Amino acid sequence: MLESVLIANRGEIACRIIRTAKRLGMRTIAVYSEADADALFVRMADEAYLIGPAPARESYLKIDTIIEVAKRAKAASIHPGYGFLSERAEFAEACAANGIVFVGPPASAIKAMGLKDAAKALVQQANVPVVPGYHGSKQEPDFLRQKAYEIGYPVLIKAVAGGGGKGMRRVEKAADFDAALESAQREAQNAFGDPRVLVEKYILSPRHIEIQVFADAHGNVVHLFERDCSLQRRHQKVIEEAPAPGMTPEMRQAMGQAAVEAARAVGYVGAGTVEFIADGREGLRADRFYFMEMNTRLQVEHPVTEAITGLDLVELQFRAASGEKLPFTQDDLTINGHAVEARLYAEDPEKEFLPSTGKLWALEFLEGEGIRIDTGVEAGAEVTPYYDPMIAKVIAHGETREEALSMLADALGQTIVAGPKTNVAFLKKLCEANEFRAGHFDTGFIDRNIEALGVGPQPLDEVSVSFGAAALISRKIDQLRMSEHLKNDEPSSPWSEPDGFQLLGTRSVGMPLLVDGERVDAREVFSAEHRGVSTVAVGESDPWADEQIDQEIDAPHGVYILRNGRQTLVQSFDPFDVDLEHMDEGGSVKAPMHGKLVAVFVQAGDKVEKGQRLAIVEAMKMEHVLVAPADGEVAEIAAEPGAQVAEGARLIVLKAEEE
Repeated sequence: MLESVLIANRGEIACRIIRTAKRLGMRTIAVYSEADADALFVRMADEAYLIGPAPARESYLKIDTIIEVAKRAKAASIHPGYGFLSERAEFAEACAANGIVFVGPPASAIKAMGLKDAAKALVQQANVPVVPGYHGSKQEPDFLRQKAYEIGYPVLIKAVAGGGGKGMRRVEKAADFDAALESAQREAQNAFGDPRVLVEKYILSPRHIEIQVFADAHGNVVHLFERDCSLQRRHQKVIEEAPAPGMTPEMRQAMGQAAVEAARAVGYVGAGTVEFIADGREGLRADRFYFMEMNTRLQVEHPVTEAITGLDLVELQFRAASGEKLPFTQDDLTINGHAVEARLYAEDPEKEFLPSTGKLWALEFLEGEGIRIDTGVEAGAEVTPYYDPMIAKVIAHGETREEALSMLADALGQTIVAGPKTNVAFLKKLCEANEFRAGHFDTGFIDRNIEALGVGPQPLDEVSVSFGAAALISRKIDQLRMSEHLKNDEPSSPWSEPDGFQLLGTRSVGMPLLVDGERVDAREVFSAEHRGVSTVAVGESDPWADEQIDQEIDAPHGVYILRNGRQTLVQSFDPFDVDLEHMDEGGSVKAPMHGKLVAVFVQAGDKVEKGQRLAIVEAMKMEHVLVAPADGEVAEIAAEPGAQVAEGARLIVLKAEEE
């Protein structure tokens, strides 16, 4: 077994690798950026080394720096995790050139499968079916537009060097092709340093099913069954499960054999995943699946495979890298039960899943048999705009699919996160969706059911606001008591004028609040029936109704109320202390999150129409397009392309037509 390992990654996957490495008695070495100086994985490792500033291109993507640290730390091996350098052949070559074991496949296999066009040509020679499309090297926009026309819409534009949904755009009609191509190429260049794309036919009713393969250096290759990753949003996986619902023995055999042949074709060693798209219009059929790509690394969703096989894939990676033979054959492997994984992200489903950043004021998970939590953060940590916004992976393993989904829904329902907005309520609704539970779904399921899943603007949660405001009142009273400004046993409200006595009825006093950054006017209610108790009413809510909340989290800047998986931040509001720059909505188009202003498509004086593209902000490795909220004229450009912008920062000012 290898004596030591440097983990060339961060966050959840770094923590997961460290746990297995320590169990195997290996010395663990972390590398970290300035933004990760206080991160959990840094503290877990035996040693840790700073490698640069927060941006990944200046830290986690710097091959020379990481190799130099590995040599200085006398690391026997480097594990790349997933993302960052995990599929960079030059990184594997640099490890070999410096006598360091790369815990992954040979550089030749990474090169062969690293470019989608070349990979498809290669597996075709091994009789693996591929999706119809253009996989060649010509990249002129006019040529690609013509190929899309020949293939027939809808088509999928995909980055040649891509992964994780980046550099990928679905195009429904020819009029949208040019803008989609430009955006996909720019995102691919930023994420992978390679703007090239391919164009494929978009399969209707597609199921995304992948096969986990594993190989040793002695020519032994097996598959560890399949995972279904069809629940996706913007081509990024949301919930994954194993085995795939509706999978037949015949199709499992055919897909497994195709995946093994693809791995053999490149002399693969270690853990890899062969991804297929299946036409699910008439159920899963052995003659209707197509090769998409091979990921030459560990996958984010590998825990569901570990759950149903009882294997530790990271341990197997270390053993394969040490030259050991696989300890089992294909016939030794069996499926045990069903496992489902949900990706808990710091993102806001009410604002089109925009990334959400900030301090985690609370983070608690359900623990119990059949539940596994893989995370790289803890309460008090900061979710920054520099990296993937994943908070944790929540995995449930039961005897049946129904049991696993119920366990996962329960675990998500008892998950507590305060600070950044999260998708936890959205994930729970997915687990409980009747059609999904019945196995009637494909990659378009989320888009078709977006409103039912609670995505998009939601009404004000008046009950949460009432609880939050009451907590603020209580806090203010405690502060006044501590400062000896208020000494009687039953104080009046700090927001109201003190009065001497009230015999009957109720009295209410106006109470201005900020709720998730928006002004809300509540009423502070006094009742003879509830003497000495101040409560709060918002809208038509009954301040004494028998309502419940999940959790109340105090923070210096306000109170977080968690209710039904939804988070509401309630803050006191002084109308004489207003941030005019961010409160004024008069025509300002503002940054929806912290990030980089990639492009601005208009100039001062331009006439714009409602829905017209104005700018693009990049955050957490994804692009977000800003559009005009109404017809008008550009009055001001407040930021330059390339600038780092804060959430809520004014970028463009529009003057309405009537003005």
